[in-house]
Amino acid sequence: MIEKQENVAAEMRKLVDTLNRWGYEYYVLDAPSVTDAEYDRLYDRLRRLEEESGTVLFDSPTRRVGGEPIKAFARHEHIARLYSLDKAVTDDELDAFFTRVEKVCPDAEYTVEYKFDGLTMCLTYEDGRFVRATTRGNGVVGEDVTAQVLTIRSYPLSIGYKGTLEAKGEAIIRLSVLAEYNKTAAEPLKNARNAAAGAIRNLDPAVTAARRPEILFYDVNYMAEPVVSSQEEAVAFLEKEGFKTFRHMRLCKSAREVKDAIAEIDVRRKTLDVLTDGAVIKVNDFSAREKLGYTDKFPRWAIAFKFEAEEAITTVRRVVWQVGRTGKLTPLAEVDPVELAGATVRKATLNNLGDIRRKDIKVGSRVLIRRSNEVIPEILGACEHTGQSVDVLPPAVCPYCGSPLVEEGANLFCPNRGCRPRVAAALAHFASKNAMDIDGFSEMTAYLLYDKLGVRHFSDLYALDKTALSDLEGFGEKKVQNLLSAIAASKNAPLDRFLFALGIGGIGSVASRDLARRFGSTEALAAAGVEQLVELEDIGEKTAQNIVDWFSDEENRAELSRLYAAGVRPAVREQAPQSGPFAGESVVLTGTLAHFKRSDAEKQIESLGGVCQSSVTKKTTLVLAGESAGSKLDKARALGIRVIGEEEFIKILEENGIPAK
Repeated sequence: MIEKQENVAAEMRKLVDTLNRWGYEYYVLDAPSVTDAEYDRLYDRLRRLEEESGTVLFDSPTRRVGGEPIKAFARHEHIARLYSLDKAVTDDELDAFFTRVEKVCPDAEYTVEYKFDGLTMCLTYEDGRFVRATTRGNGVVGEDVTAQVLTIRSYPLSIGYKGTLEAKGEAIIRLSVLAEYNKTAAEPLKNARNAAAGAIRNLDPAVTAARRPEILFYDVNYMAEPVVSSQEEAVAFLEKEGFKTFRHMRLCKSAREVKDAIAEIDVRRKTLDVLTDGAVIKVNDFSAREKLGYTDKFPRWAIAFKFEAEEAITTVRRVVWQVGRTGKLTPLAEVDPVELAGATVRKATLNNLGDIRRKDIKVGSRVLIRRSNEVIPEILGACEHTGQSVDVLPPAVCPYCGSPLVEEGANLFCPNRGCRPRVAAALAHFASKNAMDIDGFSEMTAYLLYDKLGVRHFSDLYALDKTALSDLEGFGEKKVQNLLSAIAASKNAPLDRFLFALGIGGIGSVASRDLARRFGSTEALAAAGVEQLVELEDIGEKTAQNIVDWFSDEENRAELSRLYAAGVRPAVREQAPQSGPFAGESVVLTGTLAHFKRSDAEKQIESLGGVCQSSVTKKTTLVLAGESAGSKLDKARALGIRVIGEEEFIKILEENGIPAK
């Protein structure tokens, strides 16, 4: 009996060691040496032996399965204080740091690493065994999140070092993992940093496991018997012991080299699958750190260089409701001024009434806002309610015309087609560059024409004359003539731009192009049914129904008749050439291009034989990806579709005699 128990114990030890080695290869090195099936076979064998023997080894991988939810987090005091870092956002602030360091250590060497945007973690080991995981907390006391962290596999349960150790890292969720999670999540998570913090600080370890966070380790916070004497050695030690690190460190001998390393990180971070917000600069040598010491808050030997923020926290002071060209009301939050990506932000948008409810936004509450592609920032969610927080009450009537509002799903609509801001927005869209291209026409012009000349419809623009316009404030003879000339020229706008100008729901510039090619006239399009429309690549059932409903509307048909009577004659755009480097290519553009407006890039592609699509499908053959490309790029890669960047696109244009803008 004893011999049998010894044999079982020996087999379990061997299984644990083997599975931990394979787990290290998979989760830390990203280089698995066995198949999932082989891992599962040994894992199942270990589970059976544990159940039969009633024994679970301290470093068994079965401990990493999330247990029962806990009632509350226990507080834990760190062995050594976890300091936060002082921050620099300008070269002058960085130079001041170098000056302070070099007064004490003239020959200081520096390390430069990525600053990951997640939740700071501290893992404690005693006698080579993992015993505890805590959050940073206030630096002295954190929360014990051991149950949650046991579901994470990017750190070892046992190490070779036998002294007491605190290893410091950052809990993160990779952007690709977050995107995958959001596909099936009941409540999608918009922010990787908050998702990681929420995963670790959730009382249910099963939630932690479902979000698949990992920890990237970057420092030794405490070591009872020091075996490292520099940042380089500390990271090498962590790697040797089986902790997952991010393998990018630059050793710099001067301030100039540090700045070059920061610039490198600023470029490379945009291609990473991990959210980063800066670079961390540390004095490499630990003895030099001892000379430099600490302030009350920060170590004097380290600093974080923060890149321009794309997110910030501020307080909502008021919510106003804006009416768009479709009549939909969009809530706009007025917030306390906050610096975001080099600009002072005072307003941030919310999508609709449903968005306010889902994000639990209240006036007087602190909220997280994000800037994206230079547009007005969006509110991502509430961070903290205060004693002054009050619910956002939706209006019962339109704040501009007093019409009773209609609630459709998560949105509120003003049904009055003559509502002042609705008309102005529709006129500005009709006149915009990608629509009828009426140069010199703005939303301000639309308001002026609405108020002074009674303009209510697109067709009213073609009845304007010199006498009426000359009476308007700010309209001199040249401005009047230029506007009238632009309006006259728009009568022969291409059919696709005319269809886009009408403002049919779901019809963008690419879809309007497809419709113009397929039907050739507004009359043919008006006669099309849903079944015909959905045959087009970029037209779904909802958009098809929008088209049918628009042309079935009596008021819209009357407006078309007035436009035709005014001399508007949409022209069918010439077919794209059949030859050229993009001939036969169905191209989707995604992300932000540095040298082109998207509409201009689409024109260049079509001039060289390509056809542009608005979404990635199995028929897509090429994707042009700019900065901050998102789900379209992910889908293209999943389908094995060829992807090019802006540099390659420019090279193709130049090879065909088209200079980049």
